[in-house]
Amino acid sequence: MTGLPLQQEALLESISRSLSLSKKTKFEQSVELIVTLRDFDVKSPEGRLREVVFLPHKPPKEPNVCVVAAGDLLLEAKKLGVTAVSRDDLNSMRGDKKKAKAIGSSCDWVLVQADLMGLVGSVLGPALGPRGKIPTPIPPRANLEEFVNNYKRAAWVRIRGQPQIMSRVGTTSMKPEELADNINAVFSVIESRIGLAKVGSIYIKTTMGTPVEVPVR
Repeated sequence: MTGLPLQQEALLESISRSLSLSKKTKFEQSVELIVTLRDFDVKSPEGRLREVVFLPHKPPKEPNVCVVAAGDLLLEAKKLGVTAVSRDDLNSMRGDKKKAKAIGSSCDWVLVQADLMGLVGSVLGPALGPRGKIPTPIPPRANLEEFVNNYKRAAWVRIRGQPQIMSRVGTTSMKPEELADNINAVFSVIESRIGLAKVGSIYIKTTMGTPVEVPVR
């Protein structure tokens, strides 16, 4: 397994155990990778780790991707069936915290036409910031459908005030092998940015389950 200090068999066993220990629910549970860090200063430059990883396998439970755009790009977003927010929508939210919070709560990813980034920051920033959601500019001439689909399989790798990283790597209906591939993708970023020496413990946890530790080689 490239980038992960675990044996494939041990990782798959931990994933299977985590799935089996999870309580039965009427909703699709998420699977999280939790990595604790040792001898780590969250105020150091490394502590500002904040990176998006595009997982090899897209979870069946897709995040809600919202597109803020105008003109042709807005029309294209509507055709894709995503939540589309126009310039007029943004202007109508000025001073209306309830509307801004509704976007902040419902949108997992906010993709923004580049020239609207400033407006999004002033109108939606107070609602997105506390939720750890960061507007992402859409590159000029980008293929919007491809860009949106990438974010439907995106995961955060970041440190938020505590010496640990929690990243959503899939859902309980996925195959253990798929979850293992996604874990590898996330952990390779952690390894390259922080280094294995500062990794303490690794756990796998479902929404309603207890953390299962993955033995480190």
